[in-house]
Amino acid sequence: QVQLVESGGGLVQAGGSLRLSCAASGRTFRPYAMGWFRLAPGKEREFVAATRWSLGSTYYADSVKGRFTISRDNAKNTVNLQMNSLKPEDTAVYYCAARKIIMNYSSSFYDPNNYEYWGQGTQVTVSS
Repeated sequence: QVQLVESGGGLVQAGGSLRLSCAASGRTFRPYAMGWFRLAPGKEREFVAATRWSLGSTYYADSVKGRFTISRDNAKNTVNLQMNSLKPEDTAVYYCAARKIIMNYSSSFYDPNNYEYWGQGTQVTVSS
């Protein structure tokens, strides 16, 4: 059974930084990709960033490009999200997700329906 555990959320002022981490349990777990989504009150779940595990290629939502960086540690089965220059509109619950489904087209990384495993979420609040 695969479990994803997020950490690193919190409260930060606009312009500040936070680093989220997600650890996947299961020594033999080898995802095809891992990523981050977020859910803000009154909004739909939104893609943030993803990384293809074997190649390390990365994908970002336009709203976070240049500010957020996703990285992975294959040996530790961990994915991180470094968030800089945070804005109040980044406030949301951030969810880690992983998938074993193999789809090689880039748009597949943006669709939450392609991810089988989800963490419980961690709150990120950015004050103005």
